[in-house]
Amino acid sequence: MSKNDSNITDDTANETNTNENTANGTTENKTTSNETTANETDGKEKTSKDNTEAEDTTKHRGRFSQVFIYLGKLFRMFIFQNDWKVLPMSAIISGLVSFVVGANLFKTQEGTLMGTFALACICIWNGFFNSIQVICRERPIVKREHRSGMHISAYISAHMIYQAFLCLGQTIITIIVCKLTGVAFPKESLITSWAIIDIGISLFLITYCADIMALMVSSIVHTTTTAMTIMPFLLIFQLVFSGGFFQLNGDLVNKIKETTISKWGLTALCSQGNYNSLQMVTLWNAVSKFQDLDASDYLVGLENYTDEEPQQEMIPVNDLDFTTAPKKELKPIRDFMVYAQESGAKEQILNWSGRNNQNPNYAFDANIVLKCWGRLILFIIIYASIAVISLEFIDRDKR
Repeated sequence: MSKNDSNITDDTANETNTNENTANGTTENKTTSNETTANETDGKEKTSKDNTEAEDTTKHRGRFSQVFIYLGKLFRMFIFQNDWKVLPMSAIISGLVSFVVGANLFKTQEGTLMGTFALACICIWNGFFNSIQVICRERPIVKREHRSGMHISAYISAHMIYQAFLCLGQTIITIIVCKLTGVAFPKESLITSWAIIDIGISLFLITYCADIMALMVSSIVHTTTTAMTIMPFLLIFQLVFSGGFFQLNGDLVNKIKETTISKWGLTALCSQGNYNSLQMVTLWNAVSKFQDLDASDYLVGLENYTDEEPQQEMIPVNDLDFTTAPKKELKPIRDFMVYAQESGAKEQILNWSGRNNQNPNYAFDANIVLKCWGRLILFIIIYASIAVISLEFIDRDKR
């Protein structure tokens, strides 16, 4: 064999080996590619299966289980998103109000009416600020989760439980602050064995009712701006139609008053404070403003008055000339008040004023308190029902 033939043979062998290696490599690559494709297919099937199972779990999870899921979320927000700040804020507000009106609370009729009105205002204020934004600020999230299987009733129930926790904490803080500022709570109770517990229940129901009312508003409106715009009008409405300070006459006005939280809360607190048994000091304070009045500046000639002669006309002293006689002060109102204080007649006058200023709606009667509590509970149920119904239509919101 020649040298050229040998080279041709070697080249042919090399080409054959190259083709074999290429074929083997192609086969290995195809095998690897097939294995990779099979693994990806298995992974996609597994992921799809997991998503389907998660979706089924969400859709078919019971209402009771969802309540605890959302309740856990709300308590995490309480800890990590500073929702706990509502508690010290209620302490500050309670301290300011009790410092101003707490001295005569449950001691006089005027002080009790003003103080219980202030306490009702505190409760309504706290309740409104607790929940006025909680739903409208996460409305897109609620809409998405509702389409994924969230039950609106479970969502609202979780909020109600959480808000009850906040309201209970605010009520306890309010009572503690009032005690620290010297408010004298009644000793006689109507429902429980302790009057302070009765008053605490009333404060809690007022706060919680206002809270659920704000929750209802938050579920109806779509933005936090709208919610915060409506809230002052609701607060003013509650204060004006409470019936505590403004004289409300007319059938329509009285019917409107029956729908307010403040009216029933104020009535319950005044009844528990035994309003009708307290003294009224308005009359005494009004008379005391005239105790320095000198009657000798306005009257003259009464010393010689007899039944046989007509009473002389009252003539201002400035029109007469008494240069020869020294002027003698005549202050009968001051003399009377001094006598009343020294003889103990002042207490009789205050008690008499209180008896003539009694309000049958504030009688010390357990039935009145229970009626007020029942009406507040009814309001809570109505507000919560409206909140659930309004959110059931959340899918109709415009994008």
